[in-house]
Amino acid sequence: MKQVIQVTRKRGLKSEKMAILRMELDYELAVLYEALEENNDQLITSSKEKLVVIRQDLLDLTGGL
Repeated sequence: MKQVIQVTRKRGLKSEKMAILRMELDYELAVLYEALEENNDQLITSSKEKLVVIRQDLLDLTGGL
């Protein structure tokens, strides 16, 4: 029974982390879009770096699918 509870908690945490990462991804894509519209090279670079980190976090969470 304890194992079932642990698995359920892990799944809940995983889906919660996934939702947070998706929100961060959406936000950072919006930031990148605005930076591209404004030709702000510094913000473009910063946003791309953050997107790489978010991408890696998503891959780690999904097992590299």
